[in-house]
Amino acid sequence: MFMTESCLFPSQVSAEEASTSSMLIQKPPSGTDALESLDTVDDPDTVEGIPIIENEWIMTHEEHHEAKTLGIGKAIAVLTSGGDAQGMNAAVRAVVRVGIYTGARVFFVHEGYQGLVDGGDNIREATWESVSMMLQLGGTVIGSARCKDFREREGRLRAAHNLVKRGITNLCVIGGDGSLTGADTFRSEWSDLLSDLQKSGKITAEEATKSSYLNIVGLVGSIDNDFCGTDMTIGTDSALHRIIEIVDAITTTAQSHQRTFVLEVMGRHCGYLALVTSLSCGADWVFIPECPPDDDWEEHLCRRLSETRNRGSRLNIIIVAEGAIDKQGKPITSEDIKNLVVKRLGYDTRVTVLGHVQRGGTPSAFDRILGSRMGVEAVMALLEGTPDTPACVMSLSGNQAVRLPLMECVQVTKDVTRAMDERRFDEAMKLRGRSFMNNWEVYKLLAHVRPPKSKSGLHTVAVMNVGAPAAGMNAAVRSTVRIGLIQGNRVLVVHDGFEGLAKGQIEEAGWSYVGGWTGQGGSKLGTKRTLPKKSFEQISANITKFNIQGLVIIGGFEAYTGGLELMEGRKQYDELCIPFVVIPATVSNNVPGSDFSVGADTALNTICMTCDRIKQSAAGTKRRVFIIETMGGYCGYLATMAGLAAGADAAYIFEEPFTIRDLQVNVEHLVQKMKTTVKRGLVLRNEKCNENYTTDFIFNLYSEEGKGIFDSRKNVLGHMQQGGSPTPFDRNFATKMGAKAMNWMSGKIKESYRNGRIFANTPDSGCVLGMRKRALVFQPVTELQEQTDFEHRIPKEQWWLKLRPILKILAKYEIDLDTSEHAHLEHITRKRSGEANI
Repeated sequence: MFMTESCLFPSQVSAEEASTSSMLIQKPPSGTDALESLDTVDDPDTVEGIPIIENEWIMTHEEHHEAKTLGIGKAIAVLTSGGDAQGMNAAVRAVVRVGIYTGARVFFVHEGYQGLVDGGDNIREATWESVSMMLQLGGTVIGSARCKDFREREGRLRAAHNLVKRGITNLCVIGGDGSLTGADTFRSEWSDLLSDLQKSGKITAEEATKSSYLNIVGLVGSIDNDFCGTDMTIGTDSALHRIIEIVDAITTTAQSHQRTFVLEVMGRHCGYLALVTSLSCGADWVFIPECPPDDDWEEHLCRRLSETRNRGSRLNIIIVAEGAIDKQGKPITSEDIKNLVVKRLGYDTRVTVLGHVQRGGTPSAFDRILGSRMGVEAVMALLEGTPDTPACVMSLSGNQAVRLPLMECVQVTKDVTRAMDERRFDEAMKLRGRSFMNNWEVYKLLAHVRPPKSKSGLHTVAVMNVGAPAAGMNAAVRSTVRIGLIQGNRVLVVHDGFEGLAKGQIEEAGWSYVGGWTGQGGSKLGTKRTLPKKSFEQISANITKFNIQGLVIIGGFEAYTGGLELMEGRKQYDELCIPFVVIPATVSNNVPGSDFSVGADTALNTICMTCDRIKQSAAGTKRRVFIIETMGGYCGYLATMAGLAAGADAAYIFEEPFTIRDLQVNVEHLVQKMKTTVKRGLVLRNEKCNENYTTDFIFNLYSEEGKGIFDSRKNVLGHMQQGGSPTPFDRNFATKMGAKAMNWMSGKIKESYRNGRIFANTPDSGCVLGMRKRALVFQPVTELQEQTDFEHRIPKEQWWLKLRPILKILAKYEIDLDTSEHAHLEHITRKRSGEANI
């Protein structure tokens, strides 16, 4: 009954799209899998073969009130089972707080199913305060354990007894496919279990009647991302963060000693972590179980490694999924690969098995928001459940949250394993989904296709950065350059944006020019905010001088407005009649035409990490409130999303005007909070949210009103938000954006070739490449003008504003929800030859 927007897979909502918008937040595009759905979907009504039935549900005033009373008289239990995953605590926190918001009683089940069977103190009622300070913790605070007892009917009988005695008829299970299958078995036996308990006198007839049916909702918590039906499982993005941190650290020592490193990552029989890691670090080779290498892979691998060294690289990185196999099903181990490289090439080679470090550490911003959103949806699904409602799992499908029948998802997941066991690898890849296959195709292009030796160049394309630096810009440049070279194009790089284009700061880039750029932050080409209009004459001259036939512009709002100026300049200068494409790259996430920009995920994680440390400081000193100023210009994306991910008490943004009365309400809220055991506060303020209510003003107001109750402190995070190494999401997103942009560019140049020269003057020859819902789409910059607030440099419609009520609910404000998209139950209907639909 709440919004189903996803922070990682942003979905801009227009009037005609209103009935199809529903999503989880932010990472979607893959790599965190925001990227998972980055390539254009041919049929907008299907998601990887799954028909989507999208619905909108608008609350009336009475239904607003009903949302707050929906849980009265009901009880919910939440447990985590199986392997732990970062982000589970965010989901637990959301289930508890939203459950309490609806009037329900919520219970922790400690130690997973074992705690459900043992009962006693393992099942305890949760309070609002008991889930405080959980967001930033890895693992699961309420514990998880393997439970043999629950696999037996006697164990499930004891578990049912423990639930009935507490009046619990709603169970939220956070775990993998095994844990969720156990939950479904439990539900299917529920009536028989109650009958046996009543016959044995352990429960009364009245208790049996009150607990006549059990509702089950599952949330998939697994770092492996191996559960079919959801694009991203809770914990996957955080695991990628741990892996990339280690890969980056290993890269420095590998370069120092000219070594080859073989890194083994987790994933059981799923190669997702290995595949996305290879894209995110520019690995030379990756081994995944879904697509075993050809029989002569040893020869190909050694040739690939030696070619890389011959091009000047001082290191090789090979990623191996722990379940990697050859086409005969024989395991390919990291030691096997090491021995091969040492024997054939004589390279100094080391093996690193990452192991359980991938499960550890602080959850990423993506996983916190994913867990929070899924927790909200789980509560609503439980409280709306009826005896006829099948056990469902909350899933992320592209850019929306959906409910899918739990056992349908489990069945498809098992089908993948069966296909691999029977060596039907092509089918296994298809069952993994369109996004998995798209990742694989981009990896093969960048790692396995040899660039042509000829330097003549089919076409000449220039690449540049415009605006402020953003992490991931270099990954986009690398992908654009290398895909261009693979296509046989001559690729130029322009230093210092449009200013460099006017001054002729242009050079040709070869394959090795962009080597190692994927993981580097900032902009190695240099970037400036200068717009092109004042330098059209010089720019036109250099376009002719360097024979530039297409332009890839990677940057923020200035890149977009610069594109508009280029379109206008075509009236005066024929030289500007060349195709160009803008790849949004800015921490502010304010480029029209795209729900997400390269660099925003990295900035968001930087803010979250800082807020975590500040909250820890506040918890140590007690009775302290921190006011944090974030970047973003007039766009409140960073403040809102960081507030949701860090558990802020308030987030002030320009898009949601506030008054002195609102500030007073926030102060009063914090005064009441200091009377609880949670004696700290966190308030975020977007840098341009209000010209009068400045950070200093708000700090002074809080300091004055909080005298004797709490102390106030302020921090302006500043340009640290633009720095640092890009996150896996931004690396992967940028890589796919660059590949997509260059493919479009090559086609558009051919299309615009007339009378021996390039002449592009149609609106669709100057586009923004943006992520909309679950597709990457090219939109003419001129068509985006109507969607733009130029004064404040933001899109007129912004999808993430729908998440703000959840931020307030989780901070314990008494508010109503005006509008919400409702996640309805859907079905997986994958068609396969010779088999019935699943």
